[in-house]
Amino acid sequence: MTKRIAFYTGSFDPVTNGHLDVLQNAAFLCDKVVVGIGVHPGKSPIFTVAERQALLRAALEPVAKAAACELDVVTFDDLAIDAAKRFGAGIIVRGLRDSADFDYEMSMAGMNAALEPHVHTVFLPASPGVRHITATLVRQIAHLGGDVSSFVPANVAAALAAKFQK
Repeated sequence: MTKRIAFYTGSFDPVTNGHLDVLQNAAFLCDKVVVGIGVHPGKSPIFTVAERQALLRAALEPVAKAAACELDVVTFDDLAIDAAKRFGAGIIVRGLRDSADFDYEMSMAGMNAALEPHVHTVFLPASPGVRHITATLVRQIAHLGGDVSSFVPANVAAALAAKFQK
């Protein structure tokens, strides 16, 4: 039987409970999920790539165990579709929070399908309890000293608090 490998991309700066929700659902559908941290030279992330990898790996351990799915965290700096192929994925997983996400993701799925018709995009709707969470808002709240513990895993909340100590 062919292994079902999915590729899930993002900047994960920081990883949120919304990301974990999508990953948990993807883990139950696939044999392996490769989480790809996009590295873009023009961006100034809060966390280094190494920090994001470590935070993601720690947050994903319970997800992987619960789903009996292999999870891997990698980085990429090229097109997501090319990275998906390089890591052996036949599926690109995308989370949807609302209709704005749907419109954007449909365009991306169409472009990816035109570039590589053998890699299929699968949309996973966010659970109601995490639909409002965005990494951008989490960064803003943390930067201003707010409590983000209900929006991110505990290890990420601690890392954000350490980054933004005043």
